[in-house]
Amino acid sequence: MIPRAFRALAVATLGLALLPVLLAGCAGGQTGATTGDSRFVAGDGSAQVITPADRKAGPQVSGSTLEDRPLNLADLRGKVVVVNFWASWCAPCRGEAPTLEKIYAEQKPRGVEFVGIDIKDGKEPARAFQRGFKVTYPSLFDPDGRLTLAFRDVPPNAVPSTLVLDRQGRVAVRIIGPTTYSALTPLLTRVTAEK
Repeated sequence: MIPRAFRALAVATLGLALLPVLLAGCAGGQTGATTGDSRFVAGDGSAQVITPADRKAGPQVSGSTLEDRPLNLADLRGKVVVVNFWASWCAPCRGEAPTLEKIYAEQKPRGVEFVGIDIKDGKEPARAFQRGFKVTYPSLFDPDGRLTLAFRDVPPNAVPSTLVLDRQGRVAVRIIGPTTYSALTPLLTRVTAEK
């Protein structure tokens, strides 16, 4: 029989060993496309542009917005769509929210749509985020990350991340980490210019 003090020490040691793993989970997670892990990588805002010949069909994503309205990305085919993955607990998301809203206001008359995907969040904090930053485009509510997993072919591996879908619903651009006006606007111009 193992002495009680030894068992307590073993449990405490195991708890300390697991602490980094548990804390890493606080950042949210998306299962990697090939590894099956649930860790986010740090995003630096770098963009990957995918040539039209290399683009794959986008995922079928639909759900309810934070306002409890149905939204289906397939209904936006024929338009360029910016999909931003965010959460109210994400400091870089707060930093880029005003920029995204500004770009949305400028690009909407050109037929560009924006859709947020609020990942691993609570509905009330997310709604407060939208009100506080005056975000006017809709966001799908994705508390368990299920909608985000649908993008596993070109995964948004960090929060925030931004994808630009072409008029056929294919991922044309992937930005990992927060984006800026000067980074996103020319990429949108490029994709909207495609015929």
